[in-house]
Amino acid sequence: MRLLSLALFLGASVLGAAQAIGAELQDDPARENTYFNGKKVPPLLELTADNFEKEVKQTKYLVVKYFSPYCPHCIDFAPTYQTLYEYYYTSQGPVDPESDPPQSFEKYYDIRFASLNCVAYGDMCTKHNIESYPQTMLYKDGVLLDRVKGGKPMLAVAELVETELKKEFSGTRPKELVLPKPGATSVPAATDSEATELKAKSAVDKEDEGKKADNTGATSLSATADSEATELKAKSEVGKADEVEKADKINAADKSDKSEKSDKTEKPKADKAAEEEPTKVDEKAPVKVEKTKPAKPTVTPNEKGLSMSLTAESFQTLVTMTQEPWFIKFYAPWCHHCQAMSANWQQLAKEMKGRLNIGEVNCDAESRLCKDVRIRGYPTIHFFKGGERVEYDGLRGLGDFVKYAEKAMDVCSGVQEVDAASFRALEEKEEVIFVYFYDHATTTEDMMALERLPLSLIGHAKLVKTKDPELYDRFKITTWPRLLVAREGRPTYYTPLTPKEMRDTRQVLTWMKSVWLPIVPELTASNAREIMDGKIVVLGIINREDQESFLGAKREMKSAANEWMDKQIQLFQLERQELRDAKQLRIEEAEDRNDQRALRAAKSIRINMDRSDRKEVAFAWVDGIFWQRWIRTTYGIDVKDGERVIINDEDNRRYWDTTITGNYIIPSRTSILETISKVTASPPKIKPKLTISSFEKIFFDIRITFSEHPYLTIGCVAGLALGCASWFRGRLRRNRGHFRLEDTLPIKELKDGLLGNTANGKVD
Repeated sequence: MRLLSLALFLGASVLGAAQAIGAELQDDPARENTYFNGKKVPPLLELTADNFEKEVKQTKYLVVKYFSPYCPHCIDFAPTYQTLYEYYYTSQGPVDPESDPPQSFEKYYDIRFASLNCVAYGDMCTKHNIESYPQTMLYKDGVLLDRVKGGKPMLAVAELVETELKKEFSGTRPKELVLPKPGATSVPAATDSEATELKAKSAVDKEDEGKKADNTGATSLSATADSEATELKAKSEVGKADEVEKADKINAADKSDKSEKSDKTEKPKADKAAEEEPTKVDEKAPVKVEKTKPAKPTVTPNEKGLSMSLTAESFQTLVTMTQEPWFIKFYAPWCHHCQAMSANWQQLAKEMKGRLNIGEVNCDAESRLCKDVRIRGYPTIHFFKGGERVEYDGLRGLGDFVKYAEKAMDVCSGVQEVDAASFRALEEKEEVIFVYFYDHATTTEDMMALERLPLSLIGHAKLVKTKDPELYDRFKITTWPRLLVAREGRPTYYTPLTPKEMRDTRQVLTWMKSVWLPIVPELTASNAREIMDGKIVVLGIINREDQESFLGAKREMKSAANEWMDKQIQLFQLERQELRDAKQLRIEEAEDRNDQRALRAAKSIRINMDRSDRKEVAFAWVDGIFWQRWIRTTYGIDVKDGERVIINDEDNRRYWDTTITGNYIIPSRTSILETISKVTASPPKIKPKLTISSFEKIFFDIRITFSEHPYLTIGCVAGLALGCASWFRGRLRRNRGHFRLEDTLPIKELKDGLLGNTANGKVD
């Protein structure tokens, strides 16, 4: 009985351990199983804050995907990671003829795959320094080993796993993986030539293992000779079959190896006899690797993960004279802002290790260099690539630096070529896309001017080029080259068409900056001035935490923005047509009267569609939770009471938050559109509220009036100065002593007059 009880206890313990290790192998009724290569695959292991520390130590290796369910890149990466997990789960470990049937991949290598939702468990992602999504991390014995950032292809994530397994389990992994496509349900079948190559490689691997066994003396000489003879016979057959299919490649390899063989003439004949045809199959792989090496970069950027201190000489050698991208900080040691930013800058260098060069210049020591770069304040950050540069004007947090650096590296690859299909896919990810249309007649000067644009667009918009006829038809392009911006599928064209204007980089960038914001952008600290200044802004105050309400409010804002823009285009066209009709009536009237002078005057009338005196209406939204304090103190609104919309006129420090009926403006197309027309009327039909006090408004209006009318300001100041001078002069005259008649003449003479008595009559 005691033995039976002990056996039951041990069995229960083993079963519990097996269930803990293979928890993801159990069927979860709330999640569906999938099938790959005809095999059942359980759902992916989901990590939480409670089970993370436990699960990461259950197996030797754990691959974890950190993601957000609302991140577009994570949504695109999901099928890639899921298919890779299914591929490895259904794979087998190495085949050992002396052992039992082969073990599964996960059991043999003691590895599992999992995922962690950073929206549900944000504290865990913050703890693991997750700054962007998605990220794939490999843990070994509970310690982070390596990571892959972004939605990379399946091969990049597979290399993360394969590199470590090849180190730990040498000789058990294939040199090349045949990976499925994302979303596939099976591994693609290998072609005949690929199968022959795999057989040849396996035969060569067996030969190497046989030679190693022979050297250790594990088997007798006779048995080793028999086995080697059998293997050589099999390898010769494989080598002949390979030669028939790939004779050209072998001849090319033989030609490339002639110089190497000439250096090996002193080898013994026994070694030469060993270099038979099966050995040639083994020599092909190294030859191919040597041919591909020159195509790879010879210098790894930021190899040590540190910010390099640059001098004038090293700056010219490493930055100016090369095409390597650099992210450089110009600072002064005594600057407090520079000191506060120092920790984030050093952490950025670690994050960009092996990817992007990070540098810094001490402007106290290198004053001449900073003067040449035109540094006017500290810290100043520039992104360099060759002779081009762009100033970074974003926030100084680590996440902001990393996000900008990753986008900068993407731009460094050049202007992307797209067709209709890839452009549609790009539209789903990017809100603002600049499209450059060209044809076979586009000159080299035009393309060089285009290549100078991407650096200035880092962090703002995507620039692509195309010569796809389908896109020509979609955007009605009839002249080349042509430039437009697509925002939410709505095109806005760059109107200049002459070659000189298309190659004027400064003019093109000025236009790009005026249209590179999305139709309804998010208001942040870095773009607040760009959005608010000089415009009437319809600002939606919404709650990002309530996803359903958040998406609905954004949808209503975009619908109202598109409808308002369509209405403005129609009004613009109608106004232009009215001016043209008025001009034509004057011409016809002059012709009827045969008045040549009036006819010339009518024809010289220019139709002016300048709208500089009218304020542009823009749309934006702001996170009411994150900016709660600013919204409450400025507009007296709390998003917890419900999502609201205000119409803000920042130039005049006023805003509107109610409709014509007195109700609050809400994120609704109807509520927004019926209020905009009343607000933009002159004067506004709805009474505005002030963002400052009435006393401050008086001085603000005076300052605005003087700034808008400089000549009137000069006249008022001059008049006040003259008035003050005149008053001061009169004051001096009254207070200072001067000549008086009564002080020098007697009273009697004063009464009789200077000439005596002048009364009527004579005096004898």
